[in-house]
Amino acid sequence: MELRHLRYFIAVAEEGHITRAAERLGMQQPPLSQQIRALERELDVQLFRRKPRGVELTDAGTAFLERARAILDQVDRAFATARRTARGEQGRVVVGFTGSAPFHPFVPRVIRAFREMHPLVSLVLEESGSSELVQGLHNEDIDAAFIRSPVADVVGLVVKPLLEEDMLVALPAAHSLAREASALPLSALANETFILYKRPGGPGLYDTIITACRRAGFSPRVGQEAPRIISTLNLVAAGLGVSVVPASLRRLQMDGVVYRRLIDSVDLKAPLILASRPGENSAAVQRFLDLVQRPTESVASDL
Repeated sequence: MELRHLRYFIAVAEEGHITRAAERLGMQQPPLSQQIRALERELDVQLFRRKPRGVELTDAGTAFLERARAILDQVDRAFATARRTARGEQGRVVVGFTGSAPFHPFVPRVIRAFREMHPLVSLVLEESGSSELVQGLHNEDIDAAFIRSPVADVVGLVVKPLLEEDMLVALPAAHSLAREASALPLSALANETFILYKRPGGPGLYDTIITACRRAGFSPRVGQEAPRIISTLNLVAAGLGVSVVPASLRRLQMDGVVYRRLIDSVDLKAPLILASRPGENSAAVQRFLDLVQRPTESVASDL
């Protein structure tokens, strides 16, 4: 039995007349009659009672009609799902991000836009550190990742720099420099204890901050290394030291923390990077990557 036999049977059942069903199907009446008789022989049941002016379903035919419609409906749904998936209109995309990435307006904006454009795609979001996200890409546990710093193990991945943003100094609210309204030189922090985001397994924001401090004439005294960049702010709020964080984190209004701009911040930039696998086979994932990699220059002006 083929799917076309079910379609033939349903057409005859709905029309109640083989000639009209043949016209509906775009075929001749004799071949359609032969197909219906062949179906009855294969099932070993009589599906129709022949009448002078048409046909009517037997009890077996009525029961078969319900199941035949359900089968074709499932097949049509399967076809439609396969076509939507092939076009990237349906599927699943797992997006990873570091803790600070969502504070830049670009990330929530692009995620919201993708959801609106592709409502049938399941978009799963996972937060982790840069190294863990890269490993997740290698293991195919995630499909794309927003990371904040270059990492060592990028062999076999596509790394696309999206944008850079300035960095700010985060101070305890009671700190004397917190009362300064103007931007601060980095050298003003020479005697401070720094709280930094732990190295992600390769050159990153940690090294960028250390290098900038040295160029400003001092080697920073690192008192704490936080496991997440957001965690540094909790330690700053507790008065344990100062930190340097991406400018978008000022959107996180935390009690006990004051943000100040830095004057000599030309070497202090926080990148936002998109990492993915090459030769992506999923059309839905590729649509997400294409959307993310559209020009992003205008986003920086929102800060």
